[in-house]
Amino acid sequence: MKIPFNKYISGREEHSNVSDVLDGEEINQVEELESEFAAYIGADFALATSHGTSALHLAMLALELKRGDRVVCSVNAHPSIPEVVRHFDAEPVFIDIDAQSFNINLDLLENYLEDNQSKKLKAVIITHLGGSCVDLERVYSMSKIYDVKIVEDASHALGATYKGDKIGSSGADITCFNFSSHLKKNVCNGGMLVTNDEEIMDRARLLANHAIVRDKDALEYIYDVVDIGNDYSMSELNAAYIRAQLGDQDKNIARHRAIAKVYNEALGGVAHITIPQVSDEAHIYALYIIKIDKNRDSFALELKNAGIDAGLHYIPLHLLSYYKAKYSLRVNDFPVALRTYQQVLSLPIYPSLDDKEVAFICDKIKKIAKTRV
Repeated sequence: MKIPFNKYISGREEHSNVSDVLDGEEINQVEELESEFAAYIGADFALATSHGTSALHLAMLALELKRGDRVVCSVNAHPSIPEVVRHFDAEPVFIDIDAQSFNINLDLLENYLEDNQSKKLKAVIITHLGGSCVDLERVYSMSKIYDVKIVEDASHALGATYKGDKIGSSGADITCFNFSSHLKKNVCNGGMLVTNDEEIMDRARLLANHAIVRDKDALEYIYDVVDIGNDYSMSELNAAYIRAQLGDQDKNIARHRAIAKVYNEALGGVAHITIPQVSDEAHIYALYIIKIDKNRDSFALELKNAGIDAGLHYIPLHLLSYYKAKYSLRVNDFPVALRTYQQVLSLPIYPSLDDKEVAFICDKIKKIAKTRV
């Protein structure tokens, strides 16, 4: 049996929508997706982008990030997070993580904000790792006290809720989504930037197409450029495919939770394995992350040899050569992230993973765990 870390979904609706594009049907798939996405999230505005990283980069443009500005983020995040900050010659600031959720440690974040109040402190990027949400009420309170913008990286949190509100509608200045996130690759790429701030959305829409403006009463080929933007646009084919997937998102979340329940019951109490310590009932298990206390990499290799692919979320940013050298970071600067990184492993979890495959994964993990001493 071969079980990949992730599988893309391709059903009747996906085929139908893509066929509409190829057949030249007069449906603006991108505009339809934006409208449907805003309605699903409960946000006022949504802007489709070519990728999740594009949405993050465009968010920094919309916030007018400048050279020397600082943006705070978790040290346990995808490299795209500090990367988009560095593209503006701005400075990412890393914060260690909570040992249980693997998300940014809010106590350390608040300490940093209190000790570093400055006009150069522009924003905080909050990553909801694996669909586990941080205490957003506390985050939004910090943003008001310390006058910083909040950008949420919801790459793993599409459909997740916080106190009944979907992520993207709960109070961030900007929330960014990724339809083909790290190690969960899809057949299409796409991202989404959502906000309830009309001024931010107007600027994002302008900059998303090279800051080109046209007079609606003039010929279409007459245009002007009023700022420095880029091309962040999503293709009609990608939008058509993603529209179909969006309609199934709540059903897919239910399947993720069902798989996670099986994993919890089968792997809880297994020697050398720690299952997710989840206190939030709204967790959507976009990732199922276990801890292995004895040589994680050899464990992953044995799983791979058994036909099971696994993932890692993430290599802490301070261990990556560029950031380590650029900011003179030491291995032990972020001890919780370092210790977590040495143990965590993400198991396959996706809607088409069937019960037989889940049982196979659990059986192999138990057998490998028994060989640990």
